Amino acid sequence: MKNFSLVILAIAIVLSFSSIFVVQEGEKAIVLLFSKVEKDSDDKAVVYGPGLHLKVPFFSQVRRLDARIQTLDGAPDRFVTSEKKDLIVDSYVKWRINDFSAFYLRARGDKQYAETLLKQKVNNGLRTNFGSRTIREIVSGERSELMEEALVQASESAQELGIEVLDVRVKQINLPQEVSSSIFQRMRAERTAVAKEHRSEGQEKAETIRAEVDRRVTVMLADAERNARTVRGQGDADAAAIYANAYNKDAEFFGFMRSLEAYKNTFKNKQDVMVISPDSDFFNYMKGTKAQ
Repeated sequence: MKNFSLVILAIAIVLSFSSIFVVQEGEKAIVLLFSKVEKDSDDKAVVYGPGLHLKVPFFSQVRRLDARIQTLDGAPDRFVTSEKKDLIVDSYVKWRINDFSAFYLRARGDKQYAETLLKQKVNNGLRTNFGSRTIREIVSGERSELMEEALVQASESAQELGIEVLDVRVKQINLPQEVSSSIFQRMRAERTAVAKEHRSEGQEKAETIRAEVDRRVTVMLADAERNARTVRGQGDADAAAIYANAYNKDAEFFGFMRSLEAYKNTFKNKQDVMVISPDSDFFNYMKGTKAQ
């Protein structure tokens, strides 16, 4: 009897544990009964929120799904505009599960698989919107309108997956690498041409300024030389006037002083040799008598 009680107790414990399941915060769960989603009286799937719940033991399976907002941020994709120009577009999608039964049945409850399907639907919407606009329209002012239309299209197409698309955003729009390289080369060539033009204009202005400065320097030197000659001539004239005035006051003394100065300059260098007659007027004051 005692052993039977223990068996009954063990079975009760096993049944208790197998009939209880816990849903964590940020999750929701659905229960599969004989591989079919459990539904209520209104034929709607029963979704269990966070907490402790009961299920039919052994025959039920619990599928827990993340109920939080998810971010789908994949690799950039190539889109073609209405003018047949390629663009590399980097975008992201904010989404969450709003129909857990449909999500489990259509996406197999696999987040990665669901995001693959969702990415295709979002890209289809973006491809349609980019294909109806030019690059100028996309860049200049219709980017927000483009994202709104893509959000509407993605929301409609994602409903069958049990997914609610909350936002579609275009982070960055770039030209393909080969197009960017050709544009950069053309821009570089244009900037180089402009730089050469500015450089030649600068050299021309430098030559003009240099020529003007040289002209001014030449004029200033000529003016300075002329002024110097004028001052020198005036000084020579003043000196001549002084000498003349001194000669008129005492001609004999003036002659004597000039002879002394001539003697000094003549006999300054002892290496010099001068051949002259002793009777020359040059030695009048050395002989003590004045030549008649």
